[in-house]
Amino acid sequence: MKNLILLIALLWFQIGYSQVCDNLTLYRTDFKNVSGNNTVSITSYEKNGKYYVYAGGEGDVDVFSLNAQGKLTHVEKQELYKKKGPARGMVADNIKGTDFLFLANKFGDAIEVFKILDDGALEQVFMIHDNEDIHIGIGITLQVIHMKNASYLFAGGLEETPGLSCFLIHEDGKLTHVQSMKDDDRIHTDGIIGMFVHKIDGKTFLYTGGFQDNGVSSFRVYDNGKFKNINNVSDNTTDKYLTGTYPVNGAKIGSNYYVIVGHRHHKYYTRKGFIKKTDFVYHGDALSVFKVNKKGELVPHSVLKDDENTKLQGQTRIEMVSVNNNEAILAVGTRDDASIQLCKLNEQGILSPINYLQTGFPVYYGLRSLTIEDDNFLVAGSIQWGLRKIAAYKVGLKDLSASGKVLRHVVSFRFKKDANQEKVNEALAMFGNLKNEIPEISKLEWGLNNSTEGLSKGFDYCFTITFNDVHAREIYVFHKAHLAAGKKIMPLLDDVFVMDYWSDNE
Repeated sequence: MKNLILLIALLWFQIGYSQVCDNLTLYRTDFKNVSGNNTVSITSYEKNGKYYVYAGGEGDVDVFSLNAQGKLTHVEKQELYKKKGPARGMVADNIKGTDFLFLANKFGDAIEVFKILDDGALEQVFMIHDNEDIHIGIGITLQVIHMKNASYLFAGGLEETPGLSCFLIHEDGKLTHVQSMKDDDRIHTDGIIGMFVHKIDGKTFLYTGGFQDNGVSSFRVYDNGKFKNINNVSDNTTDKYLTGTYPVNGAKIGSNYYVIVGHRHHKYYTRKGFIKKTDFVYHGDALSVFKVNKKGELVPHSVLKDDENTKLQGQTRIEMVSVNNNEAILAVGTRDDASIQLCKLNEQGILSPINYLQTGFPVYYGLRSLTIEDDNFLVAGSIQWGLRKIAAYKVGLKDLSASGKVLRHVVSFRFKKDANQEKVNEALAMFGNLKNEIPEISKLEWGLNNSTEGLSKGFDYCFTITFNDVHAREIYVFHKAHLAAGKKIMPLLDDVFVMDYWSDNE
């Protein structure tokens, strides 16, 4: 009887937990400017009880701290080798008691190694350049693998000299070349943009995606850092969805090991000569799930196809939000849908969509998941040139009370007493014209304050903007017309007040 009660309780817990997961969504908690013109990659690291975010773009890496409320604080800017970049592959890890950030400088053809200082700031300690024996030219992706007696850095490149390389990581951050495997017609290492590691029964397996050669490969990694290819899965025109293989991640759920693979299909690229194999067929966007067999090989298992209810066009990053014995929650960043899609992977290896948030900017590899005090956060950056923003989001329960309502966005301006009236009028007109520039605004009204109660604290003008949902607000916040209007009006202001609330639609 006691066992039956426990079984029923466990069943109810699993059902309740599953229902909670199905109701997860994203709430933006903060956004900040970055030094470079864009953000290409993001990673994070916990040190001394604090959480640091590293945002790499064209020429620089910005360091931020992230607190338990999801607020970002800028720490420093680190200039990249030759002011090149972008900082594409980035991974932070502890090597024999010292914290390091490893960075693939894409157009610097180098891997840079930085020591992470006590305040999260960076100090360069080593750099290795591409040569004819290794494959770090057009460096894209890095992966640290810890073995029994040593740690290794795996690197993947793109374009001229594709392949996979392994380096021994010394305790001072220096790298020594161990092995390189040149790309060929068998393996999928031409443009490794995603890598993932599973450790199964004492054995270590590395999985790579080949962007240019459209497929995924499995490798066995040995204690000395040497590795060998064990199986490969290529794209087809029906059910594989591996054209332009991009993000790769994985999870162990129960006793099963899975690898999840996304792609940014070659149809989305217009640059002439960039795509090597132009005879591809577009048969839709989807996420592919592979099950790992006893040999560590990838076996096609299931597919989540994009449809009118999902945002999976142009997947560039997959981040694990949480994993337990029953299911995993993952976030998919998309460049072409400019969204973050939350999905659930169950123990049977079946993916199902949860909710998505249209970020208002394209996510291009720059997406990172981290957990602070049991709360899950995502930090995303925009590839959009000139936007110079990263944003933090909390993963939480969807506000069901907002169903059927509209979102009011109230903005009040207090202008400086010596502000030029002509410039004020120009800025107000620019702000008032946002309704014509941003289709996601369903209504905009504004006017000059004429309150007689004496409680307006000097605020002169008030704008009330109506959105039909949170997606529209996110698009508005990061829209170029809104940013341009803000740039025009901010120098004229003494203060600004913003408040949002849900309201019944009238």
